[in-house]
Amino acid sequence: MRPSRVLTAGFVLVCGLAAGQAASAAPTPAPSPSAAPSTAPSTGTPADQNDPPNQVDVPDVSTLAAPSFQLPFPCGQSWTGNSSGSSAHRSYEIDFNRGSSASADLGDTVVAAAAGTVVISAHQGSTNGYGNLVKIDHGGGWTSYYAHLNARSVAAGAQVAQGQKIGTVGNTSKPGNNISPHLHYEVRQGTSYPSNIRKAVFNGATFGYPNQTLTSKNACGGSGTTNPHTATSVCGAGYKVIDSAALGSAGTAYLLYNAGNGTNCVATIKKSSLGKATATSAYLEVQGKSRVTDSGSFAYYAGPVRAAAAGKCVKWGGKAGSAVYDSPFEHCG
Repeated sequence: MRPSRVLTAGFVLVCGLAAGQAASAAPTPAPSPSAAPSTAPSTGTPADQNDPPNQVDVPDVSTLAAPSFQLPFPCGQSWTGNSSGSSAHRSYEIDFNRGSSASADLGDTVVAAAAGTVVISAHQGSTNGYGNLVKIDHGGGWTSYYAHLNARSVAAGAQVAQGQKIGTVGNTSKPGNNISPHLHYEVRQGTSYPSNIRKAVFNGATFGYPNQTLTSKNACGGSGTTNPHTATSVCGAGYKVIDSAALGSAGTAYLLYNAGNGTNCVATIKKSSLGKATATSAYLEVQGKSRVTDSGSFAYYAGPVRAAAAGKCVKWGGKAGSAVYDSPFEHCG
């Protein structure tokens, strides 16, 4: 269940990625990215534990320019980034927080900084300190990393749009590495970690290393009339819509079911204010269990909210704008 959030800004807490690096000397903020490259062959095993292999392969696409990255948070939110407060950081990596306490950001939405293909969506276990990691390939050798996630909303191989929810802020890491919730964000180009880490650029401006507070413009200017996301694309392969409820002209709440694993999924898909972060929510409650809710200011949809419900009745619903739908316990199959 998504915890409640503290919206006040200004608290920045950064922590080490890996316990094995915690004893290293204090970092030099933003060193040159032309450091000595890895000695591992490009087709072999990564030379560094923080360069995990992709789960899926994508075709090489040449490009003359970097993607148009935006802050990896919903439109209008202000976040403070810090690149120098962690002994585990190399080069231009950034930790983001915005809350007034150590756990204030836990569960906050993380979105794709640019469109691309998810090539890693997995918990890294004891391999490194990334914990729940999503890595997106943007083509032309450009990739972005989103680490320590509390939950991942996309699977490896998925195509994601800029501003699409990919997970939530968390504090997952390797066993024994106790950290406070934050988003660890990186942009890389090419291979040979860590010399391939690039300065982060948001909305056309280079991040003000070592520290800067920014307001997200991710998916703020959407003026299209068609939502690029559907309930089935949000919930994933194997899910089929079994019920829906209109939320006025603002959106539609959908209930889906995956017969393969006996799991329900709820997503609220917006129909108006597309690309603008507005109040949207989706929830699912299996009879006899606690309700699971995804609620916040989202550009295109809320959810997915999933729960195992084979042979159980469910309540489900959502909100878009001022319209709300709440079902009774139903679909008891």
